[in-house]
Amino acid sequence: MRSVAIFGATGSIGVNTLDLIGRAPQDYEVAVLTGGRNTALLAEQARRHRAKLAVTADESRYTELKELLSGSGTEVAAGAEAIREAAERPSDWTMSAIVGAAGLVPSLTTVARGGALALANKESLVCAGPLLMKTAEASGAEILPVDSEHSAIFQCLGGHTSETVESVTITASGGAFRDWPLEKLAAASVSEASTHPNFAMGQRITIDSATMFNKAMEVIEAKEFFGFEADQINVVIQREQIIHALVTFHDGAMMAHLGAPDMRHAIGYALHWPERRFVPVERVDLIKLGQLTFAAPDPARYPALALADEVMRSGGLSGAVFNAAKEIALDHFIAGKIGFTDMARVVAATLSACSRESGYGTAADSLEKVLQMDHFARVTATELIARHQI
Repeated sequence: MRSVAIFGATGSIGVNTLDLIGRAPQDYEVAVLTGGRNTALLAEQARRHRAKLAVTADESRYTELKELLSGSGTEVAAGAEAIREAAERPSDWTMSAIVGAAGLVPSLTTVARGGALALANKESLVCAGPLLMKTAEASGAEILPVDSEHSAIFQCLGGHTSETVESVTITASGGAFRDWPLEKLAAASVSEASTHPNFAMGQRITIDSATMFNKAMEVIEAKEFFGFEADQINVVIQREQIIHALVTFHDGAMMAHLGAPDMRHAIGYALHWPERRFVPVERVDLIKLGQLTFAAPDPARYPALALADEVMRSGGLSGAVFNAAKEIALDHFIAGKIGFTDMARVVAATLSACSRESGYGTAADSLEKVLQMDHFARVTATELIARHQI
């Protein structure tokens, strides 16, 4: 029996992970489940999977979760420190699926103790890629990518090192506004941005898909995780989202990973690695599919990609600035305080301001440095918005 911990159990990645675990309960012991405000779902999951510990990030919901799990035998805790302590508990395999910078601490804590980390939290690599990878190397921890694109690259490499690679291509759907006239984007509503053409996902990641900030994050992740250079990483719009990534080797061979748009592909690969086991996802019917289409992303429609290139070339703590500014911009867009196209302007202005005022070239080699820059960038982005300097 493998012990597993799932950080972000109530989100889409966590729910899909538990779906796979629940199909073979004899193989897994659920040590830890964490969630946010959805305590009803967290309690249901903890009961169904007999979790040893359930933690809500929201301290005000401790009593509610305690009552929901009364008599279950599941230990209950709440707050950011409780999540960090939960990550210190031994487990054979940990899913890091907390959304946002809040996922960084449990990711780092897991690899520091040497556990296998299935990484779905983009921010861990974007904000602190060098620190995370160095910590894993020191402890002997195994990091398995769970973003569908990075899982695809990992599988296409098939054990080959990055030195054999000429380039990698990450695919994107193009999001909700891929066919909109450019002049309409500024007036796009939150509701319109929250509808994805291929996937059913949470609101924040769906909006990030529409801006392509999610893809910008994935480009930075690819550099940090695999060690590619910025000019080796390409982005292509693949509308059907059947091809998730392609790797071109120095001998001209190109390997592609194909699969139906279902996150259980990548989750199942990480959960079962190094084996391949059955995963209950739709199989691609090439005859029914008929064709695959490709297009270059329009820089005017997706300025986030150019900002990601700036971050990769700047290095240091620029990834922490990029992510913090993106999260603040997204918060303000959802709240109706800025427009859709303003989000990229907020990130660009914050990167520029932080570079001038503090310099983000310092190495991201400690959690303290990363968190300090994260805070500074959030304050800066908020002030820029308030002063209308975007």
